[in-house]
Amino acid sequence: MSDTADRNARHKQQMARKKTIVNEGIARATEKRGVVLVNTGNGKGKSSAAFGLVARALGHDMHVGIVQFIKGSFSTGEETFFRRIPEVSYHVMGEGYTWETQDRERDIAAAGRAWQQALTFLSDPAYGLVVLDEINIALKMQYLDVQQVIAVLRARPVMQHVVLTGRGAPDALIEYADTVTEMRDVKHAYRAGISAQPGMEL
Repeated sequence: MSDTADRNARHKQQMARKKTIVNEGIARATEKRGVVLVNTGNGKGKSSAAFGLVARALGHDMHVGIVQFIKGSFSTGEETFFRRIPEVSYHVMGEGYTWETQDRERDIAAAGRAWQQALTFLSDPAYGLVVLDEINIALKMQYLDVQQVIAVLRARPVMQHVVLTGRGAPDALIEYADTVTEMRDVKHAYRAGISAQPGMEL
């Protein structure tokens, strides 16, 4: 048998074993309910990944509720786009990043208003997906109580999915969530002096 044929045969065996393992895992995953996802870490892409799920949910005819904590001082492409879609209820509730506002009491008040809007989505089964963008920062800064947030997540409609984004997700939230992804910062254009670009950061 040639080296190529031997390599192809080994590859086929490896993929067959992998297929068996994957299929067994899929067969065990029989519970049907909404899931809680947390996107955290210092790398770029946490909110972008959440908005990708918004597009996916819309493809399945879901209604989506979006609340943006912290952000709010500039317009973004995703806000402009998703506001055109009637199945999306989009609320920008922040007043800018904490280093811009420099006012803890004001930030706490803004986070409280955003949480009140989030509560309307998290109690309404009409919303198949709820995105709480940058809420992790509000939790890290203790503008909101993490145990209260988790209690509401536990009590939400059974088929509702929720995505929580932002750096510094608290350990209690990570422990509770079904899926957690940590974005790692390997390299970023702004450190090379490249400004924020429409379609990328904006």
